[in-house]
Amino acid sequence: MERVVHIAKSFAEAEQWDIRQNISMTPDERLAAARQLAERVYGKNQPDVRAAQSIVSTTAIFP
Repeated sequence: MERVVHIAKSFAEAEQWDIRQNISMTPDERLAAARQLAERVYGKNQPDVRAAQSIVSTTAIFP
């Protein structure tokens, strides 16, 4: 994925640029970008959040 740098003069301009960037990308491109960011932050062996949410706790909440 190509890195693009944009320096905005205001928060409103930055927000508009961000919106235009998201609109111009396909869903697959957005998914690839999200995966790339997750890999940078958590490494290649990060746990899948959806899998972690499906684990049901067997401990009792109330005594």
